[in-house]
Amino acid sequence: MFGGTATAIITPFKKDGSIDEDGLRRLVDFQEENGVTTLVPCGSTGESATLSHEEHIRVISIVIDQAKKAKILAGAGSNCTEEAIKLSKCAADLGADGLLSISPYYIKPTQEGIYQHFRKISESVDCPIVLYNVPGRTGSNMNAETTLRLSELPGIVGIKEASGNMPQVQKIIETKPKDFEVLSGDDGLTFPMIALGAVGVISVTSNCCPRSMSQMVDLCLKEKFIDASALHYKMMPLFTDLFVESNPIPIKYVMKRLGYGNGLPRLPLTELSPANRALLDKDIAMLGLI
Repeated sequence: MFGGTATAIITPFKKDGSIDEDGLRRLVDFQEENGVTTLVPCGSTGESATLSHEEHIRVISIVIDQAKKAKILAGAGSNCTEEAIKLSKCAADLGADGLLSISPYYIKPTQEGIYQHFRKISESVDCPIVLYNVPGRTGSNMNAETTLRLSELPGIVGIKEASGNMPQVQKIIETKPKDFEVLSGDDGLTFPMIALGAVGVISVTSNCCPRSMSQMVDLCLKEKFIDASALHYKMMPLFTDLFVESNPIPIKYVMKRLGYGNGLPRLPLTELSPANRALLDKDIAMLGLI
């Protein structure tokens, strides 16, 4: 359903801090023109945590309106179950093809609490749900057993796995229902995860390298791993350097260089440091992005 390359798109801002609608629409076009099959607005990379409810819905509506062929997997998660349900219903009503729903962050629920959170969402909204496990941001891991329990629920169609725990990923892939999709949530692990049976990636790097990431994923899915490895290693500096500071600080700087937004995230995230700007400038030049 959401296999291939999905981009967790940034939310570009203007100098006054408001949403740069023109930049966002051009970014949607840039992604579609370069092979991206799914767009993911209002994820972590889209700074959902600092968008107001109205801005969150506005960003999703702009992306849906602008997209001509890509599917829209809208970020609609929260650490509050009722808030996640409200966002999910709003995104579904706007016409999103699916919902990306993060495991509850900060409050560190038990595995049973995580299960019940997603069960309640799946019962409340008629739209495909992709789970999102990212312990580095949430403070808790959704283990393989919980993921596999959730995979049996109607409406839950896949998971963005960003735990970096390859034994956990392998257990999910080996044991999951046939139609439950595993997507990489870590650009640098996309190659090995697809080799193990994942069907795609939700990527940060594809904001600035949509064609290369799409080509790499397509080659992996066709089991042309030697050709895919060349692209994997070509992009490896970005896979690392785009996380030299908290995401999306580095990718927003790169996208500013490419003409999308002012490069500034919202507080408490701050502008990329001068030393790391020099680091990313080298990557931009090496990859010929400008």
